[in-house]
Parts: sequence; C-alpha cells; structure tokens
Amino acid sequence: FQIIFTSAYTTLVHATTNQTVDVMLAFLLMAGGVAGAQYGAKAGQRLRGEQLRALLALLVLAVAIRLAIDLFVTPPNVYSLSGVDPT
Repeated sequence: FQIIFTSAYTTLVHATTNQTVDVMLAFLLMAGGVAGAQYGAKAGQRLRGEQLRALLALLVLAVAIRLAIDLFVTPPNVYSLSGVDPT
C-alpha cells in the first residue's frame, strides 16, 4: 500500500523536473483505469466464470491478431510518427 504513494510522488517529481511525462495524459489514464476497474468489478459479479474466460480469450485473440497484422504489414512511411499537430 505504501508503494502507491512512493511511486506517485517519484513520478510527479520526475515529470516536473525533466518535463518528460505528459501529466494530462497520465491523469486521463488514471481516471480511465479507475472507471474501468469499477465497471470491470460490476461486470465480473454479473457474469459467470465461463463467460469471463471466453471474453478474456477473445481479448487475447484480438491482441494476437493485431500484433500479427502489425508484424507483417509494412506502414506507408516507416520513419514518421503521426500525431496531433500543435498549431
């Protein structure tokens, strides 16, 4: 339990000192994680074990298929990063 506070403090100090962590993105990810954990806990209570295992298997298969596609399909421009234009 104590490691949560230590990790949070260390991450915050590292982010403010080096400006290498996007704080807004980190807060959005934390909020999504909290909401997802609550939703997942409620869904876990309503579904049977077999259904949960089937959903997990589908998720693992979807990730494996995505990784296989990304492994064999060459992107149009290998040396570019796309993102939001800040202007």
